[in-house]
Amino acid sequence: MGILIMLVIGAIAGWLAGQLVEGFGFGLIGNIAVGIVGAVIAGFILPRVGFGMGGSILGSVVHATIGAVILLFIIKLVKKA
Repeated sequence: MGILIMLVIGAIAGWLAGQLVEGFGFGLIGNIAVGIVGAVIAGFILPRVGFGMGGSILGSVVHATIGAVILLFIIKLVKKA
């Protein structure tokens, strides 16, 4: 059940990040991958800057979305260079 929830949160976070960062649209599998990688990035960066989220599903989606936006922003910068 935990894997299913992780996939759904990843898909939502990836889709939201794709909407927030212009020029990105991935489809379901891409959104899941971006959301999961974004959650890992956010889990590494956000606690170090003092930004913690609760354990709710909404908090997890916000957390993963922030990380996914960071990931897409970095990809956008690398593509420009």
